[in-house]
Amino acid sequence: MSRTLEIDLLRSFAVIAEVRSLSRAAERVGRTQSALSQQMKRLEEIVDQPLFQRTGRGVVLTNPGERLLIHAQRILRLHDEALADLGGKGLSGTIRFGCPDDYAAVFLPTLLRQFASQHPHALVEVVCGPTPRLLEQLDKRAVDLAMVSLPDDRTAGGAASGAGDDIIRREQLVWIGSPELESAHFDPLPLALSDPDTLDHIAACEALDRAGRAYRVAYASSSLAGLTALVRSGQAFAVMTQTAVPSDLAILNGDPALPPLPSVGITLKFERKRPSHLTAAFADHIRFTLPLL
Repeated sequence: MSRTLEIDLLRSFAVIAEVRSLSRAAERVGRTQSALSQQMKRLEEIVDQPLFQRTGRGVVLTNPGERLLIHAQRILRLHDEALADLGGKGLSGTIRFGCPDDYAAVFLPTLLRQFASQHPHALVEVVCGPTPRLLEQLDKRAVDLAMVSLPDDRTAGGAASGAGDDIIRREQLVWIGSPELESAHFDPLPLALSDPDTLDHIAACEALDRAGRAYRVAYASSSLAGLTALVRSGQAFAVMTQTAVPSDLAILNGDPALPPLPSVGITLKFERKRPSHLTAAFADHIRFTLPLL
């Protein structure tokens, strides 16, 4: 039997690994569930390892499956980049993509650069804003696709909010402040937070309320630059995703005067049920790439 890792098998495997459901994966790749199962049986025979375990809620990757996924994502990206490069074309057109400021600063350079290498004639226009504003843009059909945050309720023992959404990455919310300041010296605690309906704002206020810690919102804005500027000045503390914390600010999650914060999930939302081929391709690129960044 051939020991070749076929691209078609790896692509189906990567989709199943993402959605953790054979039926949902079958819909996405345009195959029957039976055909998809036969593909995965063949792939398991090729690698001579079990790749999935069935559970009451779908399928989960085994340890060999997790290891194969890392290789599969790399192989698929290189395969698609090679075809686009040698073909000299790839997809073309324009899409409008919504992304929160903190994710944009950390993830967008790599996401856009790699996508442009595969599809040099495609144009991605970026709109930045907090998740509630991006959802409003989707409702108005002002953006085609948006990367947004969802509450991550895994530690609460229940299903995550927005259980119908595929969480492609999780980010820990953290307290941040100027390195030379101690939060215990402030009463009430001054906060610089995003809009009142955003997850960082809600998480900060709820955590402090539960802990009985007095606070005041010194600055509330959708501008990430404004929030971090106030934190740098030593006038307030803030909450943001750990990945996006600037190197000159301190992460204060070990501070006993500050209560623990939850994590959030990152998902993608489309403007329409049947997105354009270009929009779907960019979404797939994000799903494959984001977990590795």
